[in-house]
Amino acid sequence: MTMKPNLEVKIGKLKLKNPVMVASGTFGYGTEFEDVARISQLGAIVTKTITLKARIGNRPPRVIETPSGILNSIGLENPGIDRFIREKLPVLKKFKVPIIVSIAGESAEEYKELTQRLDNLKEIAAIEINISCPNIRRGKLFAQSETSTKEVVKAARGATEKTIITKLSPNVTDITLIAKAAQEAGSDALSLINTITGMAVDIEKKESKLGDVTGGLSGPAIKPVALFMVWKVHKKVKIPLIGMGGIMNWQDAIEFILCGSAAVAIGTANFVNPNAAAETVKGIENFLRKKKIKDINELVGSLRT
Repeated sequence: MTMKPNLEVKIGKLKLKNPVMVASGTFGYGTEFEDVARISQLGAIVTKTITLKARIGNRPPRVIETPSGILNSIGLENPGIDRFIREKLPVLKKFKVPIIVSIAGESAEEYKELTQRLDNLKEIAAIEINISCPNIRRGKLFAQSETSTKEVVKAARGATEKTIITKLSPNVTDITLIAKAAQEAGSDALSLINTITGMAVDIEKKESKLGDVTGGLSGPAIKPVALFMVWKVHKKVKIPLIGMGGIMNWQDAIEFILCGSAAVAIGTANFVNPNAAAETVKGIENFLRKKKIKDINELVGSLRT
């Protein structure tokens, strides 16, 4: 009889049946994919980032394809927390997959308020604090400062006992300093990496191809950077990591797990193949069988150096 490997992983208080989730902003609220994707096979769904008030997002064009990924400048377009709870959450519940809600605010107080609003909703398994979106009109990102990171995480931590995941930015000098700051402030886990700031230029018009000039680069182009940052952070913190950045298939996912990711998130690949995440789950399981590995957790951070 063929051994069935254990795929269960633990992220804070959150237990997932497998380590594969979909990244915030790439899977909508699930309904956009329900007719084409095997959602029930996922470890978790991470929603589009929600803010206190509705946001219309940035000027178009907001998405540009590049030779090895995409640039996006969506600008956190979303219906706001009230409509999310009223209209989106009831639909998300039907998928019977853990729901991780991504949130963003203009201040620590807004993160606290958002967390408080979500705290009593039993349907929500965890909260992702997005402090690293490069596509908003403000100065320095919270994720680019140890002090600001601590302030935001502490505010959210004081408002809930749910699992808190802090999403980090690659647009920093040393991501390990920010990672340690988030851990010290009470984050249960870290997501890394968010997109890398980039541009695309129209040489005929002499202007950016994006309406807001710059955007966040995702897809295969950023995978080497993401792997390096996951590997680097894994050596410095004790909390679980959710690796992301250019994961297109199960082989990519295994690379992230070897570098220290307890779980992975599929992003840009969802636009290419709606079942990329479900196929990644199956691919990981088959890999463990082939290698006679009983538990996925045995692979986490096992890269030989």
